[in-house]
Amino acid sequence: AVNDTPQLPVPTLKYFEEFSFRPDDIVIATYPKSGSTWSQEIVPLIVNGGDLTCLQSPNWDRVPWLEYDPNLEGRPSPRMYATHLQYNMMPPSFFKVINVMRNPKDVFTSAIHYFEKASYHVNPGPQTKFLYKFLDGKVAYGSWFDHVKSWLNAEDQEHMMHISYEEMIMVRHLTFLEIPLDNEVIEKIADRCLFKNMKTNSSNFSLAPLEINCMSKSEFMRKGEFQQMIHTAYSPI
Repeated sequence: AVNDTPQLPVPTLKYFEEFSFRPDDIVIATYPKSGSTWSQEIVPLIVNGGDLTCLQSPNWDRVPWLEYDPNLEGRPSPRMYATHLQYNMMPPSFFKVINVMRNPKDVFTSAIHYFEKASYHVNPGPQTKFLYKFLDGKVAYGSWFDHVKSWLNAEDQEHMMHISYEEMIMVRHLTFLEIPLDNEVIEKIADRCLFKNMKTNSSNFSLAPLEINCMSKSEFMRKGEFQQMIHTAYSPI
């Protein structure tokens, strides 16, 4: 079996390798299915002082993917990016990084549902087979264990905030990003970023082309729960 990470064209890879960061850039680093979309909702709201108009564009436009978008230079500061790459694959000299980690049991459960409907991923097949591939790192973006360790052991830890998926219900980002907001704005952001509310807006990937994200097979934002594997992956197959 081979890793099913989507292949990037050479010009995009070259652009990524030579990308120059600005001092106020913010990078959201996650393993797939670990809170990327949630972060792409929370961080822009904090940066824009709770102004909901910043969410009118889809999440991949307001916080584009470093490894996929070759047209990032013209974006106004502060620029926000997301990446699924490990620390050792990143271009040099990045500044603020929010690293979101999720329990691998929940990542596995979320991934198998998503891969079943996303046309650009290899079909995961039976749960047991996919579990072995997941544990061996033969899935998109490689090993969860290697990814998490790469960021936890990265240099320049003073420029990074490590936060778990379970902590995302708290706006810990405020202290790290050094953006003062009053309690009313914080409450508005927290309410907007509740999972049940995000399912009804553009963060649910309903704007993505059908050939990329077939919502009829499974919702993009399914449950957002913790410890899902107890109820799903170990149930009778």
